[in-house]
Amino acid sequence: MAASANCVIVLGKRAGEETHAAVLVLATGRADVNGVVRKHLGVRKISFAAQDDAVGSTGMEYGGITPIGLPADWPVLVDEAVVAAGPVVIGSGIRGSKILIDAAALAKLPAATVLDLAQH
Repeated sequence: MAASANCVIVLGKRAGEETHAAVLVLATGRADVNGVVRKHLGVRKISFAAQDDAVGSTGMEYGGITPIGLPADWPVLVDEAVVAAGPVVIGSGIRGSKILIDAAALAKLPAATVLDLAQH
């Protein structure tokens, strides 16, 4: 599990505007969505995207969502523990397969920002 990273889709809202983002954390950790993620995105309310929304917005299968290939305007927030983990297993877009990748490469995704996302 320590060599696996989960990608979850969050939906933030502020003044009628919606913001989707991907949050990538180690499978053994938890992201501070209501604190760090909400503040970084500058939204008033934030929650995990509903399954139908996550699947429809990404074009990927639930349980296999990956930060690779998301809409270009979506922020990809990568926990610093993921970047430091070395090789990690992430979703591939479908449930039936996974991708093994050097986690440092995830920090180089075009919309990626590395943050301390850990829930303290």
